[in-house]
Amino acid sequence: LGSAREFKNGRQLAAWLGLVPTQHSSGGHARLGTISCRGDAYLRTLLIQGARSSLQRAKTVSVEKSTPEQIWIRQLACRMPFGKVLVAIANKHARQLWAMLAHEESYDADAWLMHPMVQ
Repeated sequence: LGSAREFKNGRQLAAWLGLVPTQHSSGGHARLGTISCRGDAYLRTLLIQGARSSLQRAKTVSVEKSTPEQIWIRQLACRMPFGKVLVAIANKHARQLWAMLAHEESYDADAWLMHPMVQ
């Protein structure tokens, strides 16, 4: 992976890992395909496996004890196919990973409590 500073933002890291859809657009009509599968296949596989774990946990934890990310995952699972949900979660985790590496911070599960929209 190298330095997170090599990427402008988390989306660039997710694209480098191949966790974004391919695009086949023409004449103002956007067509999105399967994931691009670029970058490190092993790291992408690990992120997908982590997404499986997050999805399983989000389904089993009670609504009262759910984090905002678990609520988002549950809502996503209700409206999208299983594979797309896994890729969306892996994409989000890649972006979170970029933010932690770029800002040189460790993971904080309660960081969302400090967000201005929560207070």
